Amino acid sequence: MRISIACVGKIKEKYLTQGIAEYVKRLTPFCRLDIVEVDEERMPDNPSEAQKQQALAREGDRLLKTIRATSYLVALDVQGKQWSSEELAAKFEALAVNGKSDITFVIGGAFGIAPQVLAAAQERLSFSRMTFTHQMIRLLLVEQVYRGFKIWRGEPYHW
Repeated sequence: MRISIACVGKIKEKYLTQGIAEYVKRLTPFCRLDIVEVDEERMPDNPSEAQKQQALAREGDRLLKTIRATSYLVALDVQGKQWSSEELAAKFEALAVNGKSDITFVIGGAFGIAPQVLAAAQERLSFSRMTFTHQMIRLLLVEQVYRGFKIWRGEPYHW
């Protein structure tokens, strides 16, 4: 299975990059995982709503260009459906059984995720009603992908 994470911006904190790298390494037996980063729009200190929407649109266009046409697209969106880890594992299995071996998760930037990305997504996934930084959610996502594969394979999840 091929899993991609398309996201806005780069990770700046070392502890996050180390955590993400650890889970990417652990996922090697289960899938190929790629992380594709697109540039985050530069904004003034107090952007107007119009500037935010323009930035969202440009980031969304860049994100969509990275997504393969054959990929099953899951947008991370606070308004999305919340899945348990077991439901994520079941989703991986159901997609695989139906011949979908290419999944892309999309993480928006500081101002959210663009409407055109949401419109293109087959699913919208919410981790919580709480707000997380887009850098932090990337770590949480790779951990949950790893946990989902362990559950799907019936393997224990322990360090």
